[in-house]
Amino acid sequence: MRRYSRRFQQVLQKVEKGKLYSPLAALELLKSLSNVNFIETLEAHVVLGLDPKYADQQLRSTVVLPKGTGKNVRVAVVTTEERLPGAISAGADIAGFKDLVDEISKGRLDFDKLIATPDVMIAIAKLGRILGPRGLMPSPKAGTVTTDLISAVNDFKSGKVEYRLDRGGILHIPFGKVSFSVEDLLLNLKALQGSIDKNRPAGAKGKYWKSIHLSTTMGPSIPVDVSILREGIV
Repeated sequence: MRRYSRRFQQVLQKVEKGKLYSPLAALELLKSLSNVNFIETLEAHVVLGLDPKYADQQLRSTVVLPKGTGKNVRVAVVTTEERLPGAISAGADIAGFKDLVDEISKGRLDFDKLIATPDVMIAIAKLGRILGPRGLMPSPKAGTVTTDLISAVNDFKSGKVEYRLDRGGILHIPFGKVSFSVEDLLLNLKALQGSIDKNRPAGAKGKYWKSIHLSTTMGPSIPVDVSILREGIV
């Protein structure tokens, strides 16, 4: 049986059992319950009617959160020598070609996103065992394999997040910090909901959204009324 700390138990008592909260009420409650000594991240946990073992029911995409993530994202770029100045001017924290590939192969992983141009993917392929388990392998679906380095770096720096269905058919997506205003968090959440609906897989059948819970890093999860979120009523 799972055991909770006294702090968590006290916080949990303020969440009504069996109640589906409106998005606005859930966000307000989460902000009021945060009582740890660091700024917590808010996450959305979305259960979808998808079975990821089928190719036409997989979901992997990105969304630019209008109010950002509140996180300083370190972006690394692997590209050819002639494109490196452009990547650096766009704001890449790390940029290189063969030298950077070699450093990553030796364990360098001091970045949150790795962006690459298509012409260097052959060199990066050998890094699959290192990057894959950490979710850092560049992919066209994630917007991290592109020739438009300036836009890609700017997007991830300003609040672009990637989401991907896990084996259980659930999305786990950070969408802001408790220090954000409720209004800003709601804008980010609505952008997230719109993206999930827009990228509904062709093989999706029946009820698409099953449930959504919002939580903070160290707080309880709060169930949200899916219909209210999707209809745009707060």
